[in-house]
Amino acid sequence: MDQPLAFRMRPISLDEFVGQHDIVGEKGPLKSFIESGSIPSMVFWGPPGSGKTTLAEIIAQTVQADFHRLSAVTEGKDALKKIIEIARVNAEINKKTILFIDEIHRWNKAQQDALLPFVEQGIVTLIGATTENPSFTVISPLLSRSRVFIFKEHTVADIKTRLLKACALLNVATTDELLTYIAELANGDMRFALTSFELAAQLAGKKKLTKEIIEAAMQKFLRYDKLGEEHYNIISAVHKSLRTSNPSAAVYWIVRMLAAGEDPLYIARRLVRFASEDIGNAQPNALLLANQVFETCKTLGMPECGVALVQLAEYLAKAPKNNSAYVAYQKATEDIKKFGNLPVPLHFRNAPTKFMKEIGYGKGYQYDHDVAGKKADQECFPDELKGQNYYEETQR
Repeated sequence: MDQPLAFRMRPISLDEFVGQHDIVGEKGPLKSFIESGSIPSMVFWGPPGSGKTTLAEIIAQTVQADFHRLSAVTEGKDALKKIIEIARVNAEINKKTILFIDEIHRWNKAQQDALLPFVEQGIVTLIGATTENPSFTVISPLLSRSRVFIFKEHTVADIKTRLLKACALLNVATTDELLTYIAELANGDMRFALTSFELAAQLAGKKKLTKEIIEAAMQKFLRYDKLGEEHYNIISAVHKSLRTSNPSAAVYWIVRMLAAGEDPLYIARRLVRFASEDIGNAQPNALLLANQVFETCKTLGMPECGVALVQLAEYLAKAPKNNSAYVAYQKATEDIKKFGNLPVPLHFRNAPTKFMKEIGYGKGYQYDHDVAGKKADQECFPDELKGQNYYEETQR
């Protein structure tokens, strides 16, 4: 059986590796490690198809290490023990053992704890791959003994570079426009781009490759550039649909973003912002719910968290609106820019020493609990801002 195109085209050396220039470019830290042969334990954090597994294999081959791969989804301590036994033998003959754990965030604390002493002793060099923030998913002791490298999504140019080679390998004639189209729809995922291109070529057969065939192969019909204008257009539509209290429109735009491959955490963050900016104290629970949905998205991921985002959008759209906190923030920011670091009034300053009392610190301060009505009539602002009242000015 023929191997998939993405597997056949997997780079086997740094010279063939595409992307991640900040990490393995001429001045990249990882390239220096590889060239010196001194490889630290590492965590590769980045989106699917960004080259994490490929780079781990290249590293192992370049430094002539014994390479072992575990899937954290299907393998645990028993598989680890077998590799550690091999690693101990390798250590006796000064041969390095690299243990690559795919989706290391899937291992629980106990499993990661079991790995820790072998990393600490140098019996294995760990390369963990994760699509999740390692600050939350990798235990601190293991993280402190590892270098974290952040992988970025492949650029359209990166993907087109590999697609051009795929054209030659499959003997497919196409256009730069179609290759760009595939690269854009791939959303930075090199593996998905190559797999889709192979399927598109099979669907086309002897026919000319077209956008329609590409869309059928990729099963993605939405043009959506996470870093381009359409990204900002759609998130703007989400925010303004919520502001105008239209839950149906807000749901539509959110689902559009999710269907096109947007990170649900990005959407959740924007909804948290909306809860403060446009609802605020008109319904304080909106911010609490928005934060809870953000945590839900981190826990569940897609596609499960999509319903929670829709639920939140409906709630925010129907909630009463008040932008007083947002306007107060803006007004206070303007005054700070205008007046700079104004001094705190003397009566508001603490006076822990005799000298500070003598020069007026704390003099005249009124303790509100001892005043009738529990509210003292005292100035809280610097002289330049006396009488300023952001709160009353911004009520809606």
